Amino acid sequence: MVAQVEAQRNESAAELKPGGHVCPWWLGYALSCPLRRLFERPETLLGPHVSSGMQVLEPGCGMGYFSLPLARMVGPSGRVVCLDVQPEMVAGLLRRARRAGLSDRIEASVCRSMDLGLARWAGRFDLAAAIHMVHEVADPERLLGELHDALRPGGRLLLVEPRGHVSPARFEATLEAASRAGLQTLERLSPRRRLAALLARNGA
Repeated sequence: MVAQVEAQRNESAAELKPGGHVCPWWLGYALSCPLRRLFERPETLLGPHVSSGMQVLEPGCGMGYFSLPLARMVGPSGRVVCLDVQPEMVAGLLRRARRAGLSDRIEASVCRSMDLGLARWAGRFDLAAAIHMVHEVADPERLLGELHDALRPGGRLLLVEPRGHVSPARFEATLEAASRAGLQTLERLSPRRRLAALLARNGA
């Protein structure tokens, strides 16, 4: 798998525009630092929405700060599918998953910036967790449409954006784009220093 990730490096790098908003891959090490738990605990944010046996999608996974806790929450019968546009992020996640003994329930791969490559997962996910990443995407509405199609009917999307990087007005625009993509806002959430909402695929 690591060799496959390495082979995708040049193809994915060509899609990342210089000066864009994608988080640099080398920051992945800092973002997965245990000290981050002092102000952002994955279990607190994700726990109310995840249970054993679930199929969970995490776009923009980075090096797995949320991925590994998700894998523990879904248990041996669940699966977490992790995607990132940067091969270095995916390789870092795979290393951390092996060390944690969670490789059997995590599937990680490099995706394109304009195509998550989720055709084979259409309608299968119970939850998608888009955390701190929608504002980095050039076409949020396209992304939200892909997430909608990947969810089962009634499946949910946990959408979280960081205050400071994202204004309340921009977050509202994202929710409007989600509505156009077929995602209904169920609840506004109030995690510390975050803009967040729980949405669901229409047609439950």
